Amino acid sequence: METLFSVLHVVGAVFIVGPMAILPMTALRAIRSGNAAQVRTLAKSTMIFSYLSLIVFVLGFGLVGMADPKYALSVTTPWVLWSIIAYVVAIVLNLVVVVPAMRRAGAEVQPAAATPTGEGATRAGYPVISAGSGIVSLLLVLVVVLMVWKP
Repeated sequence: METLFSVLHVVGAVFIVGPMAILPMTALRAIRSGNAAQVRTLAKSTMIFSYLSLIVFVLGFGLVGMADPKYALSVTTPWVLWSIIAYVVAIVLNLVVVVPAMRRAGAEVQPAAATPTGEGATRAGYPVISAGSGIVSLLLVLVVVLMVWKP
């Protein structure tokens, strides 16, 4: 059973948490190109993947609970605790900062042809999405490092 949980945890991390981190970066390109519909779709997708990532989170708790007693793993084990904290900050940042900024950008972005200079879309929310998604990605990298290194 532990092997099954481990496989599901890693597969979930790749196919759920990965898109949660990458989709906002794709939205930045959609903002630059003035594709409001794509920005709105990516905002919704990012929100869905963020909520789905809770499955990976719960599977991680299952793995800690099934760990061999010789490893003495618990939620208070430092690398587990720091992973939990980093993940929680990442998902909150995604849901409270990044997704709302993407929604606003989806409502405000204009096609390049509609801008007076024709240079590109309005940069609605671009800095917030960029900074927020960058921090989320760094936090998720920290989680991966802690999961592999187990200091």
